[in-house]
Amino acid sequence: MGMSVTISVATEQDAEQIFRLQYLCFQGEAALYGNYRIAPLVQTLDSVRQELASDCVYVARLGEEVVGSVRGTVTEDGAASIGRLCVHPRLQGHGIGARLLRAAESALAGERGATKFRLFTGHRSEGNLRLYRRVGYRTVGTSEGSDGVQMIVLEKPADEFATTA
Repeated sequence: MGMSVTISVATEQDAEQIFRLQYLCFQGEAALYGNYRIAPLVQTLDSVRQELASDCVYVARLGEEVVGSVRGTVTEDGAASIGRLCVHPRLQGHGIGARLLRAAESALAGERGATKFRLFTGHRSEGNLRLYRRVGYRTVGTSEGSDGVQMIVLEKPADEFATTA
């Protein structure tokens, strides 16, 4: 193919591709928990469009195709909540997820003043947990998602971004 994957800020025109990619990518998570009502699978296209307008959203592109995405927003306590990280199944395991995460962290700290990064993943999602721990996240607690899935809460200080980028 000869093309390389690029990371860039998502545009309004990416909404439909992000929506479809998210639906594809989170099927495995749904199967892992036997729950096809997890938040990424029931999110609407309009909701994705709203997030594009207000949140920090990055995509990975292979040519014109969106093959990965991540979103983040800074909460009242100065933490950047990062979520919906996904990479097309055919491209997983090539560092794209880590590149997307670094792009979001950089923007959230540099442009939006985040003091720490926070993310959540299901307690059975070993691949996700390995990635997050490899790039410096530490478990700080658990919570139950609105869909009933037990979630692991992970954080890292924003000043550690430079050491893991």
